[in-house]
Amino acid sequence: MAPASPSARSATTAGPAAATRPRNRRQLIVGAAGRVFSERGYHKASMEEVAAGVGISAAALYRHFPNKYALFAECAHVMVDGLVAALDEVPPGAPLTDVLTALTRVTVAHRASGGVYRWEARYLNREDRRRLAVKFGRLVERVDEAVQRELPLSDGRLRAMAALGAIGSITMHRTTIAQRRAESLLVASALRVATTDPAAGRPAAHPVELPARPVPRTRREEILAASIPLFARNGFASVTNGQIAQAVGLTPSALYRHYPGKIDILAAACLQAAGLLAQGVERNLHEVSGPHEAVVALAATYVAYSFEYTELNSVAEAELVGLPDELRRPLVLAQRKHIAVWERQLRLARPELDPAQARVLVHAGFGAVVETGRRLRWRDSPGHRESVTALVVGTLGL
Repeated sequence: MAPASPSARSATTAGPAAATRPRNRRQLIVGAAGRVFSERGYHKASMEEVAAGVGISAAALYRHFPNKYALFAECAHVMVDGLVAALDEVPPGAPLTDVLTALTRVTVAHRASGGVYRWEARYLNREDRRRLAVKFGRLVERVDEAVQRELPLSDGRLRAMAALGAIGSITMHRTTIAQRRAESLLVASALRVATTDPAAGRPAAHPVELPARPVPRTRREEILAASIPLFARNGFASVTNGQIAQAVGLTPSALYRHYPGKIDILAAACLQAAGLLAQGVERNLHEVSGPHEAVVALAATYVAYSFEYTELNSVAEAELVGLPDELRRPLVLAQRKHIAVWERQLRLARPELDPAQARVLVHAGFGAVVETGRRLRWRDSPGHRESVTALVVGTLGL
């Protein structure tokens, strides 16, 4: 038998591939990219990783997106676009539960990739950030309207942000829980916080006591203190050794006498954040008399810490994913230990919760702190701390 001609062989090999190529390949690419960006961070993620996640070559990926930034920008927008579309299907004047349910379903469905818009969006250019802010503003307006109908108070926008933070928190952790259970839990949590009066919250039984702000006493500590605001403002990847050195009056080469590399400064910042939070928890749980009081104390401590150490906390939360495994491991262990304290006290206060439900609610509380803090521009005052603490307690269902 004569061998097949080149054109015949081409048709034979190309036919099945063409027939099985999914029509929603661009959507699959964006989904895979969102997961990679969420897990690895923008700067560590590669187009090759994304292509592997879809099962295509990097060359095929570039036929859909010209570069990593274009793909990243679409990922950052796709979650918010989905949320806006979901709310567009909810009739005007619908009950708050319907509004929150629509948002929660989309968020949980995109859980693996949804964190991109929350932390990594700081790497977008100015125009993309503006567009994203406009879309998110539409979401907040719609939730605020529903919140005010449910409970007309002057601080509806703050409660709306707390509810969105509670829902969005599911994208920031990996607690294993069935989709339907997660949706039910988050809708209930968001509804509670949206109808919580921040002015009526009960304060912690004892004044919150935080560790003193670290005072740099060595050159190494001066470098760390100067780096934290730079990382918080510009993102770790955008800060150069030259900028850090200039901030402390050193040459870039002199930094290496104190830290092997810039990544080690970031690891030190994350360790400092974990240590300060752990000390605060230990101090403020010392004299509590029961689980309800303990949970309120934990909430008040976390809120106070977030307002007191805003830059440090934002660096630790946003940049942890970029650390190599050997530097990230002790920080992950510290996080788990912290969550375990919350989980134990919350389950004592609410025995009907299983461990997964408790962890989801704890993270919902953290999410409420992030979004309300941003709403308040992290302007610190006793009133702001008390209001946000009341909203956190609301997310937990106490």
